[in-house]
Amino acid sequence: MKRIVVMAVLALALPVAAFAGSIDFASIHGNLVATNEGTELYLAKSEVTQVTSFPGLPPIISAPPSLGYITFTTGAFISGSLASNATFAAGGTFDIWSSGQYGLPSGLLFKGTFSSPVTWTEVPTTSNGSISYILYGYISGTWYNGKTVSGETTFTFNGGKDGWMGGPLPVASGDTWIPTVPEPGTLGLLGTGLVGLAGVLRKKFKA
Repeated sequence: MKRIVVMAVLALALPVAAFAGSIDFASIHGNLVATNEGTELYLAKSEVTQVTSFPGLPPIISAPPSLGYITFTTGAFISGSLASNATFAAGGTFDIWSSGQYGLPSGLLFKGTFSSPVTWTEVPTTSNGSISYILYGYISGTWYNGKTVSGETTFTFNGGKDGWMGGPLPVASGDTWIPTVPEPGTLGLLGTGLVGLAGVLRKKFKA
């Protein structure tokens, strides 16, 4: 009985160890604009410059051309001010595209949306008088292999000394994380299957 309990614990733990971690997409460049009379934010083609922890690949730091690009549209404006702090509704779009270099799958890697309200925050003025803004949100969607995944993203934008005046806002940096851990239900099913297999093997060896 003790042996079966140990097997069960290992069966439930192994899937977690096997799928632990998350893939990090770092990006730069691109411009953010306000669309639909300022009710949404749109970012087109922020260049992916680094990909780390992609399954089966070493960390990738790009030389031109870029590794791909990220594009998104937020949900509708909820409250606040684009010149300081604001909130946007969940929804919109969030896509990660790959150019297929260094072993990465080519084409659309992630197609999703913002799964919760997106925050827009003014960063305190720096020593040189420049104002920055940070966009942060949770995302969910479909991975390139068909699996449903969730993650998070944060982008920093340069607002200049006068803040955002409504024109294109350049990307200073972006980071997007897509966990490689499957949904809890998937882990449970895999663990249960391994427990069952352990039981079958035990009976076979006792026979």
